[in-house]
Amino acid sequence: MTLPLANEQVQPAASRVPSGAWTMQLCAWVAVLPLTACVSTPEHATLAEPAPLFSPAAFFSGNTTGEASLKVIFKGSTPVHVMGQGRVEPDGTLVLVQRVTEGDNAPTTRTWRIRSAGDNRYTGSLTDAEGPIEGDVNGNRLHLRFTAKGGLGTEQWLYLQAGGQVALNRMVVRKFGVPVASLEETIRRAQ
Repeated sequence: MTLPLANEQVQPAASRVPSGAWTMQLCAWVAVLPLTACVSTPEHATLAEPAPLFSPAAFFSGNTTGEASLKVIFKGSTPVHVMGQGRVEPDGTLVLVQRVTEGDNAPTTRTWRIRSAGDNRYTGSLTDAEGPIEGDVNGNRLHLRFTAKGGLGTEQWLYLQAGGQVALNRMVVRKFGVPVASLEETIRRAQ
């Protein structure tokens, strides 16, 4: 280590930081962080209860309908309608096929495959995901995590309501850790 001579000035640590990439990164975060207020994380922790226990196979077997509001950064709210049809395969895997309509867009179809991994944990796949989905159940809450196409980190919290016929879904989508979309949905089992 070389010490400065008596007539040399020592530069502060901040001025020794490489300015190019670091400065651009800092400016990007300063610009983006205020925008995260446009996409708030839906309040959901107060929905957690010890019962009824959420069983994905029991709730999603048969027909379900979901009505939601999707909020995307720089856009207003978009209504979302979801029609689901689920079945349980002989190995216990839940196969849920959903027809999703966002606003005036043409409907799309996605397929979930979810199976128990033991100890209230779940694993599976989703046609909209880049890799596996993981989940866990704690009381009436099913928590799912996956990376959607485009590198979007996605988390869903589904809360089974008393009577077992309705679940409330709260979803947050993040890019580089910053919330860019959120969804609040009510899912009903067909009677």
